[in-house]
This record gives sequence, C-alpha cells and structure tokens, in this order.
Amino acid sequence: MQQVAVGLTPPSLKAEHHLQRPTPMGGGKRHSSAASTSGKKSRPSPSPPFTADDLTPVLSLLASAVSLSLRFLSDSDLLLLPSQTLSLESSLLSSSFSLSRLLSLLPSSSLQSLQTLALETSPSSSSSSSSWFLRFLSSSSSHGFDPRWIEVFRMSKPSFYLLLQHLSPSLLSDPSSGPPDHKLGAALFRLAHAAPFRGVARRFGLPSPAAACRAFYQVCKAVADQLGHLFELSSDLQRVVQGFTWMSLPNCCGVLGFARFSVEGELKGGSVIAQGLVDSEGRFLDVSVGWHGSMTPAQIITRTKLYKAQHVVLAGGPPVELNGVSVPRYLLGSSCCPLLPWLLTPFKMVDSRSSSSKDSIFNSVHARGMELADRAFGRVRARWQLLQTSWKEDCAEALPYVVVASCLLHNYLIKCSEPMPDEIEVCVKELKFLDFEGKEDEAGERIRDALASHMSLWAFSQTINICVSRGIDPNCTTRGAFLISTIR
Repeated sequence: MQQVAVGLTPPSLKAEHHLQRPTPMGGGKRHSSAASTSGKKSRPSPSPPFTADDLTPVLSLLASAVSLSLRFLSDSDLLLLPSQTLSLESSLLSSSFSLSRLLSLLPSSSLQSLQTLALETSPSSSSSSSSWFLRFLSSSSSHGFDPRWIEVFRMSKPSFYLLLQHLSPSLLSDPSSGPPDHKLGAALFRLAHAAPFRGVARRFGLPSPAAACRAFYQVCKAVADQLGHLFELSSDLQRVVQGFTWMSLPNCCGVLGFARFSVEGELKGGSVIAQGLVDSEGRFLDVSVGWHGSMTPAQIITRTKLYKAQHVVLAGGPPVELNGVSVPRYLLGSSCCPLLPWLLTPFKMVDSRSSSSKDSIFNSVHARGMELADRAFGRVRARWQLLQTSWKEDCAEALPYVVVASCLLHNYLIKCSEPMPDEIEVCVKELKFLDFEGKEDEAGERIRDALASHMSLWAFSQTINICVSRGIDPNCTTRGAFLISTIR
C-alpha cells in the first residue's frame, strides 16, 4: 500500500501568510472619534492570520477521515457495485492527494503532532496474492447463478470462462503482464466501466498500470483474431435474409448504420466514425472503423471493403420478382447514404399526413429497420462504457481496434443468450448525419418503387383482414389509419 508521509520539507513561503481569519462582526476594532467625525471611510484593521497550530487539529481530522474512508472502501469492495467503488475511489484519492499537498506546505516545526500521520494513496495492496479479483473468485459460488459477474464483466461466469477458453492461446504469449484469466478480467472490467489503468492493475494484481494497458490491448487483439468469424455476412447470409422477411423486407441482407466515437483534439476531426452492418437480431455482420470525423457516410461507403465486395457477397442469392421487377439482394441505408441498386434509402419529401401512400408505408418499414443499427451501436456503447468517453488524441490510433473488439463481444454475448442488464438497457442515441444531396441511381429507384408497391399491397390486404376480423367496414374512411399500424 503506497503512503504519503506528512511532514515533507516545506517551501520557503510559510502557509500562514496566505490564510486569513474571517472578519469578526462589527468590522473589527472601534475607530477613534476623530476618525469618525472626519467623514472619511476608514479601513477595518486586518484580522490576524491562521497559524499552523490552528490548522493542525483540523487537518489531522481530515487526514484521519480520508484514511478511514479508503480503508472502508478496501474492506467493502466486494459488496459495492463497480460504479460505486470507482466513483468513491476517485473522490477519495483526489482528496488524499490534495490534503497531502496542503500538509506539505506547513512548516515542519509545526507538524510535530502529525509526525505519525500518513495518508494512504490506494485503497488496498496491488499484490496478486491479495488482489480484488482473487477474492472475488473465491467468494463466487461454484454452483448456481451469481449476478455479480454480469455487473462486473457484463457476462455470466460460464460465458466468461468459455471466452477465456477461446482467447487463452493468444494471451499466453506475454506472461509478464499476468495470467490469462487476470488479463481477460482486467480488459473486460476496463471496457465495461471505463476504469483507469491504475485501478485495473490494483484490482487484478497486475504489476503496474503499464502492464494493465498491455493486457487490455492484448485482449482486444485476441478477440479480433479469435472471434472474427462472428461477423457472419458471408457465412450465414441465408439466415440473415430470412430474418428480414418477417419484417416485410424480402431479400434484405442487413441495415447499414454509422456512429461517432469522440476523440480529443483536431487530429481526427474530433471523432472517429464507424460503419456497421447489422442483421434483424442486432448482430454486427461487418464493421469498418477509423474514418476521419469530417467525412460523410457517402464518402466512407465507397472506401470500405464492403463496397468492394458487395457485388460478390450479395450476388450469391437469387433475386425476387415483385410486380414484374427483379429485386436483387440489398441493404438498407439511411438518408445520409446514396441510393444504389444494392443500398436502398428512404423516399425524400414525403407528406407525413399521407400515411397510406406507398412512399410513406415504405419509409415506415425502412425506419423500423434502421432502428436496428442505432440500437446495436447504442447497446455496444451502453454495455462497454469506455466507448462513451472521449479518447485522448495520442490513443486515437488504438480506438478502432477497441470498437471492433466491442462489436465482436456484443455478437458473442448474443450468441451466448446473455441479456442486457436492466441498468444499461437504455440505448445511447446516435447522432444524425446530414442527408445525401447527390443524384439518386435510376436502378435503385426502380427497385425501391417495386418494394414500396409490394409493401403497400401487403399492408392493404392486412388492413382488409383486420377490418373483417374486427367487424369494421373495409370501405370506411379510417382504413388508411390501419395501413401503417398493421406493419408496426
């Protein structure tokens, strides 16, 4: 346990020269009658300053309170939530360092009564034999469900050890930064709670913050190397298409969304942009990260591997005939994207009051599909809170690898049927990008029109069935109101 001893050599400037007693009621000493009758305002006499002897008892109490609070935090760290321990630890350590600095300003001759006082600068020892992680493991039940695993690592104990089994071969290459289970736990803890490397190293018994940093990026690389197959665009496309069929989107192969991740400084334009393709279950099928914050989605799309490979990937399945138009496999994109034969965007300038028009019906179904991408990115941010922080400029080059690892872990937890914890279920709203203003592709327009007509006919038939089942006249004026409600 590190300690800062009180009674360091003080600077030449004495502290009592800077600390003043409050002015007493009445403004200090009474002035003479001559001064009072002169009509001039007289200055109140200065109050005598606090002396080191005055401050010593107060500082002693403050130092004891901080030390006892840190001791309480050390003894209770298995009972508190990670968010609680991190918040308390940050506040107490800040108070500890500030108080130590204040004590060092006092002359050593005035601190004889404080010679035995020391301030702890960490809640507990960082030795691996007594680390929080080992105590957590020993207190965890070997049988039954322990909810603390999800609170701490965002996954259950079985999912943690299954993931460890996948990653262990990659994590054994550098034994100096700790055992594989400690590395994985440390990386997940930092990712889930945005914990500083100093606190991560202490909790998981790693030698230093630098070792915790190495372990974190080793785990991110291992996730990308060992779990990359969970991006299933080319390997399981038939399942993806079937999932969108139930959403009235025949032959759809995914929803293309974009997200910004904050970066300090201007090197990256204030943010890094990620492009993600998501299926109907919220899994990521493809992720491309690291684009400059000033770029538009239209500029990014044409530079990605997905753009170069789409004609091969999407051409693997047969087209669907809708109203005499051949509709190939396609993706959904928001209004910030260009309309292409394989990337369908919503209709522009649609009258929102005309809810029964085919354009409005298409836009309603399209919007429901686009929510999948926003929700997926939002859940990644909510589960892995490190991505909600603003990254320092000198760490910006590592951010894309962390985002990719986070998306793969998101897929892994879906595959393991891990639910989103209740406290992080609220999704982070993604920032909107400006609409694409370029010319729309004519082939894309024909395909979109065919889909819109198909959706309109389907919605009309659904409306008739609902009206009949509810005993409502299908020719009534309220029929149009059913057109949108039946597809939601």
